[in-house]
Amino acid sequence: MTLRQVIKTISADLEIEGDGAVVRKSITKIDHGLLDPFVSLVGFSGFESVTYMLQGGIKYQDFNGHKITIHEGDVQWMTAGKGIIHSEMPEEEVSNGLQLWINLPSTNKMIDPKALELSSSEIQRAEEDGVEVKVIAGESMGVQSPFYTNTPIMFLDFTLKPRAQTHQAVPVSWTAFAYVIDGDEGLFSSSDSSTVQAHSVVVFGKGDGVSVLNTSSSRPLRFLLIAGEPIGEPVVQYGPFVMNTQAEIDMTIEDYRNAKNGFERAKSWRSD
Repeated sequence: MTLRQVIKTISADLEIEGDGAVVRKSITKIDHGLLDPFVSLVGFSGFESVTYMLQGGIKYQDFNGHKITIHEGDVQWMTAGKGIIHSEMPEEEVSNGLQLWINLPSTNKMIDPKALELSSSEIQRAEEDGVEVKVIAGESMGVQSPFYTNTPIMFLDFTLKPRAQTHQAVPVSWTAFAYVIDGDEGLFSSSDSSTVQAHSVVVFGKGDGVSVLNTSSSRPLRFLLIAGEPIGEPVVQYGPFVMNTQAEIDMTIEDYRNAKNGFERAKSWRSD
């Protein structure tokens, strides 16, 4: 196995967004080409999103009539496709989660929107030698996720006990990064002895595997390992719209304003 080395680390800073929501934005600050097919990680037309609740819950509803509460440990996979209007409101006073935006290839940007959920109890898990993994997408430690994704990715939630280490195979051509949820003593590179702070994104270089060591003698380390097959197309983003050209963005905005081409329900729909 050729281990990937860390090529960039970025801190996810707190920001105020929308109706006073406090979020941490991270990979939006990195060039899209570096992390293709991923567009954004924050804790909508032309992309897919994965919402993963870490604490509390959110109430989701959209103009297709889909309504559900996503609880702690649950996952929602939402494909915006040609367009969807939705609302997400916290169910409890304290609700923490992560939302990953994944680009769609140009051939899939106008597919019908949909939202699917996987409850915490349905997520496949494996545990061995002080390492626990929840397999949200992809495969790890002999466990396969039931989720199909339009853009091939892996989305793994690792918890390492003190002094534990994990090795994860990653297709050599894929983009890969980690997001540290909890713990400040994780070692993500064999060539660099620097540990990584919580709420940081670690971008990996080329290779067919990732190795992570929890150097702490007392605290667990929790992180997401995310990887995906690059699409290799230009990315133009305007708010929740992710397309390939500015002309396509302009057309999507016009469709939204005129309630057509996928946004027919946009003018009349109101969330509860």
